[in-house]
Amino acid sequence: MEGKVGIIGAGISGLLACKYTLSKGYTPVVFESRSSIGGVWTKTLETTKLQTPKPIFQFSDFPWPSSVVEDFPSHSQVLDYLHIAYEGPPEEEMQAWELWGGAGEPFGSKGKWNLTVNDTHNLSTEVYQVGFVILCVGHYSDVPKIPEFPAGKGPEAFRGKVIHSMEYAAMDFERAAEFIKGKRTTVVGFQKSALDIAMECSAANGALNPCRLLYRTEHWTIPDDHPWGVPLAYLYFNRFAELLVYKPGEGFFLSLLATILSPLKWGFSKFVETYANQKLSLAKFGMVPEQSFHKDISSCLISSMPEEFYDRVEKGSIILKKAPKFSFCKEGIVVDGEASPLESDLVILATGFKGDEKLKDIFVSPTFQNHIIGSPNASIPLFRHCIHPRVPQLAVIGFSESISNLYTSEMRSRWLAEFLDGTFKLPSIKEMEKDAERWDKYLKQYSEKHYRRSCITALHIWYNDQLCKDMGWNPKRKKGFFAELFEPYGPLDYRPIS
Repeated sequence: MEGKVGIIGAGISGLLACKYTLSKGYTPVVFESRSSIGGVWTKTLETTKLQTPKPIFQFSDFPWPSSVVEDFPSHSQVLDYLHIAYEGPPEEEMQAWELWGGAGEPFGSKGKWNLTVNDTHNLSTEVYQVGFVILCVGHYSDVPKIPEFPAGKGPEAFRGKVIHSMEYAAMDFERAAEFIKGKRTTVVGFQKSALDIAMECSAANGALNPCRLLYRTEHWTIPDDHPWGVPLAYLYFNRFAELLVYKPGEGFFLSLLATILSPLKWGFSKFVETYANQKLSLAKFGMVPEQSFHKDISSCLISSMPEEFYDRVEKGSIILKKAPKFSFCKEGIVVDGEASPLESDLVILATGFKGDEKLKDIFVSPTFQNHIIGSPNASIPLFRHCIHPRVPQLAVIGFSESISNLYTSEMRSRWLAEFLDGTFKLPSIKEMEKDAERWDKYLKQYSEKHYRRSCITALHIWYNDQLCKDMGWNPKRKKGFFAELFEPYGPLDYRPIS
């Protein structure tokens, strides 16, 4: 049992965790609720494309094939590429531990995990006992976030149909097209799923039955990753860009340097904002966000705009409507402050998911449930965004976000495999908690109200440096001072160095 590792989830993070634990001689057992591997990529919209430029979204040892020439591959090209209970010491004893798991080891002699698995094919239940668990359940699936409404003013008041984007994405392409055909559709949200669904509704119904897109806040969207001809990676994904940002655990000199260089951070942000505004005519449509581009990218709230989106707004097949608050009535949606309802036949809520609740509900123990999600006033308290200091023999991969979740999950999987193999030991529980607090402070400074997303996009290299140092790797992967400072970092930089 000691060498057996339970991996929950067979999306990108789960597959990477499986690969790297297997490479160290452990026996991974992967559990997946769906009938196929690939995670969220197995149930997407027909028009969904990769949000991250291809060079950043790839495995370190398996580049994209030359046949994929697009910078933002389609969902089909991506797929082609590609309840638990702890049995151990009493809670009082675990609370007194100074080292993770009591001894700081990945496989503890005092405890084990019992995984209760429901087989959906033969309707049977089986319990697996493993020495270590890796949760790769993702952030954006299974538990939809539904807005709360006053009594009698929720979806139950509406005579039409209300679904979540998760249900729409689960339909096959033909069924989805038929489902929206001829319907007066309102889509709620302004992140990638909402934009893609609005485009599909627009294509199906045109200006005769325009799709209304209800949103609460404008966020920055970019037409491509080359603002004014400059690759975005040279502005945000190299070491120089990270010198402009205050970093968790940095010393006085780096903090002072970030202060001195802060005007450049503002300048980079304005550079991208003016490009997006000019290219997409955001001011014309009243879609210029109040917050900076840097704040949105630090919160993982940047989307690439679907082609011809604002052309369809211009032609009337998509109608944008700002609605900080709304409710339902018999005819459709009532925006606060307006007398007339937005008459609809179908409302699709592209309002996100409750990733923290999904993580919490996996555990039987109320203590572990409370530990894993932490305080609602702080980010999820994970050391290296992987390990909770108070939950033994368990790691989480794929929960916190980045510019490329494949890239990040691979680095975390390699780090975790080295830890399981004894390459390094974790610091004390208190030291890990202090490190999580430093990251929480950073997230609140740059992401503000979106800190629970645990986004590391603006500090991806700094974060990878910490993983490399733990593993005994040289964190500097470029050749030469200027290359190290100014060239963008990506997955291929972390290929094994012979």
